[in-house]
Amino acid sequence: MAEQEQGQWWYNHKTGEVEQGPQSLGSDRDGPYASEADARRAPEIARERARAWAVDEEE
Repeated sequence: MAEQEQGQWWYNHKTGEVEQGPQSLGSDRDGPYASEADARRAPEIARERARAWAVDEEE
């Protein structure tokens, strides 16, 4: 695994688990995130981004 990938965290939305480095299929994970804490918040972050995009589209 490349050094850069080892410092990245991913959220596997299929299993609900956090992974250090890309361990599962790309279609099953979201990221990369800079920290494990951010990866754990991935579903919340996705909802926040979706709300922001919806607001932008209304403008």
